[in-house]
Amino acid sequence: MRVTLLHNPGAGDEKQPTAGQIEALMKEAGYKVLYQSTKEEGWQKALKKPADLVAVAGGDGTVGKVARRLIGSGVPIAVLPLGTANNISKTLGIAALPITQLIPGWESARRIKFDAGIAIGPWGQRYFIEGIGTGLLTCSIPELQDNKTIDQLKDAGVRVTYAQQIFREQLADCPVVKIEAALDGADISGRYLLFEVLNMAYIGPNLFLAPDIVRNDGELDVVLLAEKHRDRLHDHIKDWQEGKPWPHEFGTRRGKRLTIEWTGFAVHIDDKLWPAEEKKKPKPPATIDVKVEPKAIEFLVPKEVDEEKKLAKKKGAG
Repeated sequence: MRVTLLHNPGAGDEKQPTAGQIEALMKEAGYKVLYQSTKEEGWQKALKKPADLVAVAGGDGTVGKVARRLIGSGVPIAVLPLGTANNISKTLGIAALPITQLIPGWESARRIKFDAGIAIGPWGQRYFIEGIGTGLLTCSIPELQDNKTIDQLKDAGVRVTYAQQIFREQLADCPVVKIEAALDGADISGRYLLFEVLNMAYIGPNLFLAPDIVRNDGELDVVLLAEKHRDRLHDHIKDWQEGKPWPHEFGTRRGKRLTIEWTGFAVHIDDKLWPAEEKKKPKPPATIDVKVEPKAIEFLVPKEVDEEKKLAKKKGAG
């Protein structure tokens, strides 16, 4: 099996395996490996090489930028979760599995189809893998990017907890955003503290906002939290920091197409803020159109993980 290995050597913490160790494990499993660091200029050229699968060793940012380039290609992605939050791996159910188990399991792994999101707006057209939104995340992302302490924390788990703390602090002062929007034609306008359109169950520092997300149903999961939810969300993030299960009371709405009237508020598309600080901000108003590219990406998931999910659903139904 030909494997293109795309690796972010700066992902995660000091406990993560080196490029040489990852490549050695893959060769030991019998794969023919083409290695490429995503930190090198022109790394995308490696995706043009013939491969039976693309392995991505890194965090959500690395997985996302590779996945966006493989939409519609039919080439499956095998994720090696080496990042900090690992939201995509958590949604796939593989975040806790060691790479010594994941790599040998690729031969028998299931190919799981996932939808991708498409966001069309003043920026043009962009795909997203995790989500798009405004409110709390757009308030918090600049604080995370400018925070010097978080970069000095060596343990990935500690970094996630610290990031959640920053979100809690931002939550106290984050203003609500007036949104005019329609989901499949139904008006969902309001003043929102958090407005998220999700393609994965987790977003940000492991915020478990869409626990019932369906990976390839052709629909968007939309989470709407207003001013009245501020204190409850603060308590929920605190509970999550302490390792308690995330309460599922907020719920989500589902739909195939979302239109938003953009009036100048900041937007995040996956982990990127728009408009970027260094770029000229376009003049509002404008329309943001969000829809789904059904079953656009394929991920490899170990057979036993998918079977566990099916068993859990049967038990829940019973």
